[in-house]
Amino acid sequence: MKHIFLLFLLLLPLAVFAQEQKPEEKKPEPFDVKAHYTKYEYRIPMRDGVRLFVSVYVPKDTSHPYPFLMTRTPYSVGPYGEDHYKTRLGPSESFDRAGYIFVFEDVRGRYQSEGKFVDMPPQFDRPSSPKDVDESTDMYDTVDWLLKNVPNNNGKVGIWGISYPGFYTSASIINSHPAIKAASPEAPMTNLFEGDDGYHGGAFMLDANFDFYSVFRPRGQELELPPTTPTGRNFHYGTTDAYEYFLKHYPISNLEAIIKSPLFDDQANNAVYNDYWNPRDVSQHMKGVKCAVLTVGGWFDAEDLEGPFRTYHAIEKNNPGIFNAIAVGPWVHGGWARYEGNSLGRVQFNSNTGDFYREHIIFPFFEQYLKGEGDAKLPEAYMFETGSDVWREYSAWPPKEAQSKTLYLHANGKLSFDAPAADEKPYDEYVSDPHRPVPYIAYAATGVPQEYMLSDQRFAARRPDVLVYESDPLTSDVTFAGPVSPHLQISSSGTDSDFVVKLIDEYPTDYDEPVARNLSQSPPTDVAMPVEKMGDYEMLVRGEPMRAKFRNGWDNPQPLTPNQVTPVNYEMQDVNHTFRRGHRIMIQIQSSWFPLVDLNPQTFTDIPKAKLSDFKPATERVYHSAANASGIVVGVISR
Repeated sequence: MKHIFLLFLLLLPLAVFAQEQKPEEKKPEPFDVKAHYTKYEYRIPMRDGVRLFVSVYVPKDTSHPYPFLMTRTPYSVGPYGEDHYKTRLGPSESFDRAGYIFVFEDVRGRYQSEGKFVDMPPQFDRPSSPKDVDESTDMYDTVDWLLKNVPNNNGKVGIWGISYPGFYTSASIINSHPAIKAASPEAPMTNLFEGDDGYHGGAFMLDANFDFYSVFRPRGQELELPPTTPTGRNFHYGTTDAYEYFLKHYPISNLEAIIKSPLFDDQANNAVYNDYWNPRDVSQHMKGVKCAVLTVGGWFDAEDLEGPFRTYHAIEKNNPGIFNAIAVGPWVHGGWARYEGNSLGRVQFNSNTGDFYREHIIFPFFEQYLKGEGDAKLPEAYMFETGSDVWREYSAWPPKEAQSKTLYLHANGKLSFDAPAADEKPYDEYVSDPHRPVPYIAYAATGVPQEYMLSDQRFAARRPDVLVYESDPLTSDVTFAGPVSPHLQISSSGTDSDFVVKLIDEYPTDYDEPVARNLSQSPPTDVAMPVEKMGDYEMLVRGEPMRAKFRNGWDNPQPLTPNQVTPVNYEMQDVNHTFRRGHRIMIQIQSSWFPLVDLNPQTFTDIPKAKLSDFKPATERVYHSAANASGIVVGVISR
């Protein structure tokens, strides 16, 4: 789930990277928060009597009033004590210099706030009684108190947050307090079962959830780490290879016994869309939003890529008349807040996209709506286009100019926009063995290196249990914009199977630009990569699993009939990518992606309770005949 470095996102200063300085230029003096702000701490009563803890940083310059800019978090608002200051307050240093009243709140049941913590707490459309509370009412009561008790405010409130604080941002603007004028949910956790941290395509995101919930725990249930745990690590795997670790300790019931986390158990054991998940889908409650909203995400966010799109669309549908926009760049989870954003792994983006976002998108947005400072002139959709490495402005997302087309699978590993002919070989097949699953990265790591989101897929293409289809070299650029929707005709000798579809940009052989590994967006758990040329690089553009038993609904698992041709259609997360002239478009299909997602036993069963004896090899077929065509539906922009 959440990489542990996110716990420090609001506590540590943003990374500052040295830039070449002209002789006459001088680096600006570091901004001293303590010299310009006075810190106060309060416990604010909610309508049910619970008190929530806030730290408030007020500008020492009282020559004019300031708006509030809030963050609500389960990760601690520390450092605690009015003499102990954060070194960074806003989304960028520009906010600190411009002047806001910054407010940080521990949410219910976390750190200094009273009450009981509930993971992704359900929301009300409307509370049924005056004492009913949720995150919207807690925000309403907090804002009401701040306006009345913190002097020299201008009566306007903004809120922002990344990841879990992004969820609290979304929840805080439901039936919002009229003083809230601007909000930026960034990588917001939105529906954990449908594409965010918990499940993708009905498959459990094993590696990330285990890594996160071994540390993120309710009060009194902290993990007792063994004495051999290295300093700075959160869980002692006893190996540098999660693939090895999870195969050794499978099935999931063994992993539950290891970390003893009720929150992990909740995630793993609610393996269908049920009454646990439904009320936790905050997007269905995004009503009564009265403020301007800028939702933010990253194309290579391994945790909450779906959340920004689901949030943006829900607000657009339910709240006509407000400014509602979305911005997505080539970033990892939260990367827009702390990295230059000029590369990820070996892939270059050829500009400092993070700097551009912080200075030209998020800062003007809050300045306009909280201070009335000019017009940010933001489009409804501000999207970075990977492949061509340019920012695009659209009046809607997906773009209205994107035309729906199907990219078909063909015999002999061919891929084309032309439908298959009647005389083609009807299918390709492979044996999927859950005891030898396909890994999702080519190197050993624990946790989830976010570089996997665009990593080289040549290692997978060489396996006999991975099907590969590729186009001819492109004679002109081709841009995909919007969701990617596999439409497969499959059969299996088992009664359930996963089908992982990967959309890949294959670089030409003569692409000889040498690229060294760049750490500007790589998590600290990443591994060293040598300098090498990018010729033949197979860049993952988008990949998602689909658990076949959910083909007729997330709440309606149904077994496969062995060896019967069956349609499996689903929707992957959006892309905005240009495949350049001379490149090839590639599709890979496989039935495991381990340990990123849990193993499918390939027998129809309650997977969290499956025994090792339930895991059996299965023969998988993907059909591509005229009668049973398979392909992916994409939005294509012609320029």
